[in-house]
Amino acid sequence: MEEVILVDEQDREIGTMEKLAAHEQGKLHRAFSILIFNRKGELMLQQRALDKYHSGGLWTNTCCSHPRPGETAIEAGRRKLIQEMGFDCELTYSHKFIYKVELDNNLIEHEWDHVLIGSYNGEPALNPEEALSWKFMALDAIQKDVSVNPQNYTQWFKIILQQPQLNKLQIA
Repeated sequence: MEEVILVDEQDREIGTMEKLAAHEQGKLHRAFSILIFNRKGELMLQQRALDKYHSGGLWTNTCCSHPRPGETAIEAGRRKLIQEMGFDCELTYSHKFIYKVELDNNLIEHEWDHVLIGSYNGEPALNPEEALSWKFMALDAIQKDVSVNPQNYTQWFKIILQQPQLNKLQIA
């Protein structure tokens, strides 16, 4: 059973809960979203596996998940990058934000999302249980496609794309 860290409105830990139950009940919990850029400043996108418990088949940021109890967002991010995308790289903390959205399968994402950034120029080795496909895209091209085809992208990724910090995130 995978647990998430429940937090209050100030991102202070207040307990743990089974992951699916937290999403069914819309409980505020800690999460992370990783944005990996290549040397051209393009963002690596992941297409979620079709059988994910929510948002299957949608395009999103490079990797996202939840830290385990006792694990920092950066430790969790590196663990999940290896598990989902088949590579590891240094990650740095950028910022965090809170959001609450309704998803498919009657689930609710209510998260303090910690945004982590890194740099990688190779090809990932996708875990087919996690990711269906991937691609590098320029941010302006992503934003244009999201405006035309919002249904193809995850809710949290669309929120990240609207944040002013995004312009500062690209790594050389």
